[in-house]
Amino acid sequence: MTIPPTTTLETPQNLPEKPPLHTLLSTHDFLHAASLSFPPKTHAFVTSAATDLLTHRSNSSTYSLISLRPRILRDVSSVSIRTSILGSPVSSPVFAAATSLGITVHPEGEKEIGRACKRMGVGMTVSTSASFSVTDIARAAKETEGEEEIPLWFQLYVDKDRSKSERILQQAVEAGVKAIFLTVDAPVPGKREADERISASEAVGLAKGVPMTGEKAENDKSGGGLGRITGKFLDASVEWEDIAWLRGCLPESVKIVLKGVQTAADAVKAMEHGVEGIVVSNHGGRSLDTATPTILVLLELHRCCPEVFDRMEVLIDGGVMRGTDVFKALCLGASGVGIGRGILYGLAYSEEGVRKYVEILNDELETTMKMCGITSLDEVHPGLLNTRAVDHLVPETVDEEHPYAKWRPSMRKKAA
Repeated sequence: MTIPPTTTLETPQNLPEKPPLHTLLSTHDFLHAASLSFPPKTHAFVTSAATDLLTHRSNSSTYSLISLRPRILRDVSSVSIRTSILGSPVSSPVFAAATSLGITVHPEGEKEIGRACKRMGVGMTVSTSASFSVTDIARAAKETEGEEEIPLWFQLYVDKDRSKSERILQQAVEAGVKAIFLTVDAPVPGKREADERISASEAVGLAKGVPMTGEKAENDKSGGGLGRITGKFLDASVEWEDIAWLRGCLPESVKIVLKGVQTAADAVKAMEHGVEGIVVSNHGGRSLDTATPTILVLLELHRCCPEVFDRMEVLIDGGVMRGTDVFKALCLGASGVGIGRGILYGLAYSEEGVRKYVEILNDELETTMKMCGITSLDEVHPGLLNTRAVDHLVPETVDEEHPYAKWRPSMRKKAA
């Protein structure tokens, strides 16, 4: 159904009905349901990625190039996917990655995500660009029946006005967050053309702006991209030395994780700066197109700097659509696997939809473990994978040198 640009999207009767939740059997079914029922602006915002969407697609497709090597005749009658992430026990290695503006999908937005995570006992990352304050989201999760405690983390976009970031960090600490995920893969918003093409005035639920930043969705000469317009506060000057500033804003009990590491060289720097963890991420392909698929970066760390797995916790997100994808990431050393867009697809069905989305991945992960002959996540290892189809794509050294091209701009000057 095509909705005229002047039509209000605050009322659901303008949209087709969603397929019943019980009919959705895979994560791909949720994606299809979103294409049918999301308001056009919401769909563009959630699904869009940088320019030609190449990294967005390859994040997912690269997993299919890595094959499994099952072991047989093992007792796999009972398996467990319980584990711990950043020192906190969780019922699954799957966690809710930070997503922005959940209110464009559901009126309760991230509060509903928090409730779902509490009931399941899985971790949740709250974004600086969430639809509600971290205090409100934490309270919604705490008041929900479920596991005694779930790890709540906060994803920080640093504000040009550092005092604003310091206030938000204080709120996050008071709300009980256990780690700060400093975003390092988006110093500026990426160009997401599908989102730019639809007027920001069609966005659902954003009339009052984004609570934690105060930014409002308004068109400008470049279009109506929510990510770009509401990200005008981003501080592009953030550098390695600012980790010390961040550390000074936090109590010792709150860990620092760099979200958006994309090379072995930067993983080593993160280790040298003493952070407790990294997230191998390219912002879901939403920042820089043709960036390396995240599962290949995980392989790069193994080839070039395997010591980082002993010195820091390594998490990953980007492109995960199946339990086999989760399994492969875990075999390559990830202790947790973040789901971003998928959580929003589930959110269209309220808390129950978020839970079902994660449960589908959990069920597929358990099946994969049984098929591969293991019963605990303590038993995953790289030998259960065949990565030869992609090994040639993985850099061999930690330095930033090209393997054979040694040209530098200074050479042009000498030739002149």
